[in-house]
Parts: sequence; C-alpha cells; structure tokens
Amino acid sequence: GLSNVSPAVQKKTDKTRPTKGFQNQKKTMAVAIRLRREGAKNNPYYSIVVADQRCPRDGKFIEIIGKYDPKKEGENFSIELERADHWVQNGARPSQTVGSIINKARKKLAA
Repeated sequence: GLSNVSPAVQKKTDKTRPTKGFQNQKKTMAVAIRLRREGAKNNPYYSIVVADQRCPRDGKFIEIIGKYDPKKEGENFSIELERADHWVQNGARPSQTVGSIINKARKKLAA
C-alpha cells in the first residue's frame, strides 16, 4: 500500500471495554414524523410521513402513516396510531403539528 504505517499500528482499538454510558442511552435516530406537502398552489394537502431528518420536506421518506387536509372543516386527518407509536418508541421525533394530530387521534380513540 501507499501508507508506511503497518496494519497492526493502524488499528489500536480496545474491544474489551464497552463505550462509556452506551447501555443506558435512549436509542436516538435521525428520524422524524412530519408533514410532506402535496396538492396544488394555494390548496395544500399533507401526507404524514416517517422520514430521515436530513432529507428534504417533499423528498425521500420511509413510510406514509397518515393524511392531513388543513382546508377541510371538522375532522381533517387520518393517522395509523399503532405505526406512529411504533416509530416514536424506536426514537422517531414527531413535529409539533404531527404531535398535536397524534394527541387529537388519541382523544378521538378514547371517546
């Protein structure tokens, strides 16, 4: 190879000791549950999606878990609560709007 360092010197990682504080850390992923804008100009319509935080708003996503229509009166959303709970338990962070939609859906389910 081009490097003059022997492979034995390059890898000096101690595999016997686990990383400090790794076990008691809550699992965090760079995953968000957020709205993806669809529909036309002046006529917004949103999909509730699970997506990587680094992806653009209307870009790549992992899963669609609901719909939200802000122009509709009354009940203007539908969401798969069990999928939302699954993702939140696995470290996904809902946006403020999606959080309030999840709370509304829980209240509707309890009523």
